Amino acid sequence: NVPYQISSPLVFKLLSHRPMFRCAVMMFQEEFALRLTAKPGEALYCRLSVNTQLLAKVDQLMKVGRNNFRPPPKVESRVVRIELRNPPPPVNFTEWDGMVRLLFNRKNKTLRSVLMVKATIKMLEDNRRTHASLRSDNIDGDGNVDMDKDVVEIIEEVVGKKSKWEGKRAAKLDLDDFLSLLAEFNKRGIHFS
Repeated sequence: NVPYQISSPLVFKLLSHRPMFRCAVMMFQEEFALRLTAKPGEALYCRLSVNTQLLAKVDQLMKVGRNNFRPPPKVESRVVRIELRNPPPPVNFTEWDGMVRLLFNRKNKTLRSVLMVKATIKMLEDNRRTHASLRSDNIDGDGNVDMDKDVVEIIEEVVGKKSKWEGKRAAKLDLDDFLSLLAEFNKRGIHFS
Protein backbone atom coordinates (compact mmCIF):
# COMPACT_ATOMS: atom_id res chain seq x y z
CA ASN A 1 0.00 0.00 0.00
CA VAL A 2 1.83 3.10 -1.26
CA PRO A 3 1.88 5.93 1.33
CA TYR A 4 -0.30 8.89 0.31
CA GLN A 5 2.58 11.43 0.47
CA ILE A 6 4.61 9.67 -2.22
CA SER A 7 1.76 8.33 -4.41
CA SER A 8 1.66 11.25 -6.85
CA PRO A 9 5.44 11.59 -7.35
CA LEU A 10 5.68 7.81 -7.76
CA VAL A 11 2.95 7.73 -10.43
CA PHE A 12 4.59 10.61 -12.36
CA LYS A 13 7.95 8.83 -12.12
CA LEU A 14 6.34 5.68 -13.53
CA LEU A 15 4.64 7.60 -16.34
CA SER A 16 7.97 9.08 -17.45
CA HIS A 17 9.94 5.83 -17.04
CA ARG A 18 11.85 4.68 -20.11
CA PRO A 19 12.10 2.05 -21.41
CA MET A 20 8.33 1.72 -21.17
CA PHE A 21 6.98 -1.02 -18.92
CA ARG A 22 4.08 -3.21 -20.02
CA CYS A 23 1.91 -2.52 -16.97
CA ALA A 24 2.13 -1.74 -13.26
CA VAL A 25 -0.27 -3.16 -10.69
CA MET A 26 -0.25 -1.09 -7.52
CA MET A 27 -2.29 -0.51 -4.38
CA PHE A 28 -3.11 3.07 -3.34
CA GLN A 29 -5.39 4.68 -0.81
CA GLU A 30 -8.92 4.69 -2.21
CA GLU A 31 -9.24 8.45 -2.75
CA PHE A 32 -5.95 8.60 -4.66
CA ALA A 33 -6.86 5.57 -6.80
CA LEU A 34 -10.21 7.15 -7.67
CA ARG A 35 -8.46 10.39 -8.66
CA LEU A 36 -6.48 8.45 -11.28
CA THR A 37 -9.67 7.49 -13.13
CA ALA A 38 -11.91 10.49 -12.31
CA LYS A 39 -13.89 11.95 -15.22
CA PRO A 40 -14.65 15.60 -16.04
CA GLY A 41 -17.26 17.04 -13.68
CA GLU A 42 -16.53 14.63 -10.83
CA ALA A 43 -15.35 16.06 -7.50
CA LEU A 44 -12.05 14.11 -7.61
CA TYR A 45 -11.17 15.22 -11.19
CA CYS A 46 -7.83 17.05 -10.98
CA ARG A 47 -4.47 17.62 -12.65
CA LEU A 48 -3.39 14.12 -11.64
CA SER A 49 -6.44 12.65 -13.45
CA VAL A 50 -5.76 14.58 -16.66
CA ASN A 51 -2.03 13.89 -16.79
CA THR A 52 -2.36 10.22 -15.92
CA GLN A 53 -5.13 9.63 -18.47
CA LEU A 54 -3.12 11.45 -21.15
CA LEU A 55 -0.14 9.13 -20.73
CA ALA A 56 -1.73 5.87 -19.57
CA LYS A 57 -4.82 3.71 -19.38
CA VAL A 58 -5.80 3.14 -15.74
CA ASP A 59 -8.17 0.42 -14.55
CA GLN A 60 -9.58 -0.07 -11.05
CA LEU A 61 -9.02 -3.77 -10.34
CA MET A 62 -10.36 -4.27 -6.83
CA LYS A 63 -11.22 -2.65 -3.55
CA VAL A 64 -9.23 -3.74 -0.49
CA GLY A 65 -10.98 -3.22 2.83
CA ARG A 66 -9.16 -1.84 5.84
CA ASN A 67 -9.85 -5.08 7.75
CA ASN A 68 -7.33 -6.88 5.51
CA PHE A 69 -4.48 -5.09 7.32
CA ARG A 70 -3.12 -5.41 10.84
CA PRO A 71 -3.44 -2.96 12.45
CA PRO A 72 -6.33 -1.68 10.29
CA PRO A 73 -5.66 1.74 8.72
CA LYS A 74 -8.22 4.55 8.78
CA VAL A 75 -8.76 4.42 5.00
CA GLU A 76 -9.81 1.88 2.35
CA SER A 77 -7.44 0.93 -0.47
CA ARG A 78 -7.76 0.00 -4.14
CA VAL A 79 -5.62 -1.96 -6.55
CA VAL A 80 -5.14 -0.32 -9.97
CA ARG A 81 -3.44 -1.32 -13.22
CA ILE A 82 -1.51 1.36 -15.12
CA GLU A 83 -0.64 0.70 -18.78
CA LEU A 84 1.37 3.35 -20.62
CA ARG A 85 0.03 4.49 -23.97
CA ASN A 86 2.35 3.24 -26.67
CA PRO A 87 3.24 5.30 -28.58
CA PRO A 88 2.93 8.23 -26.18
CA PRO A 89 0.74 11.13 -27.37
CA PRO A 90 2.54 13.67 -29.60
CA VAL A 91 2.47 16.53 -27.09
CA ASN A 92 5.22 18.42 -25.29
CA PHE A 93 4.49 17.20 -21.75
CA THR A 94 6.26 20.12 -20.04
CA GLU A 95 4.10 22.58 -21.96
CA TRP A 96 0.97 20.46 -21.41
CA ASP A 97 1.59 20.17 -17.68
CA GLY A 98 2.30 23.91 -17.43
CA MET A 99 -1.14 24.69 -18.86
CA VAL A 100 -2.99 22.00 -16.89
CA ARG A 101 -1.28 23.01 -13.62
CA LEU A 102 -2.24 26.64 -14.19
CA LEU A 103 -5.87 25.85 -15.06
CA PHE A 104 -6.35 23.44 -12.16
CA ASN A 105 -5.06 25.92 -9.57
CA ARG A 106 -8.63 27.26 -9.66
CA LYS A 107 -10.46 24.49 -11.50
CA ASN A 108 -13.97 25.80 -10.86
CA LYS A 109 -13.26 29.30 -12.20
CA THR A 110 -13.73 30.09 -15.88
CA LEU A 111 -10.67 29.66 -18.08
CA ARG A 112 -10.72 33.39 -18.79
CA SER A 113 -10.69 34.38 -15.11
CA VAL A 114 -7.84 31.96 -14.36
CA LEU A 115 -5.73 33.32 -17.24
CA MET A 116 -6.47 37.04 -16.74
CA VAL A 117 -4.47 37.27 -13.50
CA LYS A 118 -1.56 39.75 -13.67
CA ALA A 119 1.08 37.20 -12.63
CA THR A 120 -0.17 34.72 -15.26
CA ILE A 121 -0.23 37.37 -17.99
CA LYS A 122 3.35 38.37 -17.12
CA MET A 123 4.50 34.75 -17.18
CA LEU A 124 2.82 34.16 -20.57
CA GLU A 125 4.38 37.36 -21.96
CA ASP A 126 7.83 36.23 -20.80
CA ASN A 127 7.31 32.76 -22.29
CA ARG A 128 6.11 34.31 -25.53
CA ARG A 129 9.20 36.51 -25.81
CA THR A 130 11.48 33.54 -25.08
CA HIS A 131 9.82 31.28 -27.66
CA ALA A 132 9.72 34.06 -30.26
CA SER A 133 13.39 34.89 -29.78
CA LEU A 134 14.29 31.23 -30.30
CA ARG A 135 12.55 31.38 -33.68
CA SER A 136 14.48 33.78 -35.90
CA ASP A 137 11.50 34.31 -38.24
CA ASN A 138 9.75 36.37 -35.52
CA ILE A 139 12.56 38.91 -35.17
CA ASP A 140 12.51 42.16 -37.14
CA GLY A 141 15.53 43.92 -38.65
CA ASP A 142 16.33 45.74 -35.38
CA GLY A 143 16.45 42.49 -33.37
CA ASN A 144 13.09 43.07 -31.68
CA VAL A 145 10.53 40.31 -31.30
CA ASP A 146 7.59 40.88 -33.65
CA MET A 147 4.32 40.63 -31.72
CA ASP A 148 1.18 41.86 -33.46
CA LYS A 149 -1.15 41.28 -30.50
CA ASP A 150 -0.49 41.40 -26.79
CA VAL A 151 -1.14 38.43 -24.52
CA VAL A 152 -4.38 39.85 -23.09
CA GLU A 153 -5.85 40.19 -26.60
CA ILE A 154 -4.89 36.62 -27.42
CA ILE A 155 -6.40 35.29 -24.18
CA GLU A 156 -9.62 37.18 -24.95
CA GLU A 157 -9.60 35.80 -28.49
CA VAL A 158 -9.17 32.19 -27.32
CA VAL A 159 -11.23 31.99 -24.09
CA GLY A 160 -13.14 35.29 -23.92
CA LYS A 161 -16.63 36.23 -24.98
CA LYS A 162 -17.73 34.90 -28.37
CA SER A 163 -15.20 32.05 -28.28
CA LYS A 164 -16.03 28.37 -28.05
CA TRP A 165 -14.32 28.33 -24.63
CA GLU A 166 -16.48 31.11 -23.14
CA GLY A 167 -17.67 30.16 -19.66
CA LYS A 168 -15.79 26.82 -19.68
CA ARG A 169 -14.03 25.56 -16.55
CA ALA A 170 -11.07 23.19 -16.21
CA ALA A 171 -13.12 20.88 -13.98
CA LYS A 172 -15.44 20.13 -16.91
CA LEU A 173 -12.91 19.75 -19.77
CA ASP A 174 -11.82 16.35 -21.09
CA LEU A 175 -8.47 15.37 -22.61
CA ASP A 176 -9.48 16.37 -26.13
CA ASP A 177 -10.60 19.79 -24.87
CA PHE A 178 -7.26 20.38 -23.16
CA LEU A 179 -5.34 19.27 -26.28
CA SER A 180 -7.45 21.57 -28.45
CA LEU A 181 -7.01 24.49 -26.05
CA LEU A 182 -3.23 24.02 -25.95
CA ALA A 183 -3.14 23.92 -29.76
CA GLU A 184 -5.21 27.15 -29.94
CA PHE A 185 -2.76 28.97 -27.66
CA ASN A 186 0.36 27.55 -29.34
CA LYS A 187 -0.95 28.54 -32.78
CA ARG A 188 -1.13 32.12 -31.51
CA GLY A 189 2.35 32.07 -29.96
CA ILE A 190 1.31 31.52 -26.34
CA HIS A 191 3.32 28.86 -24.47
CA PHE A 192 3.06 27.54 -20.92
CA SER A 193 6.69 26.52 -20.43
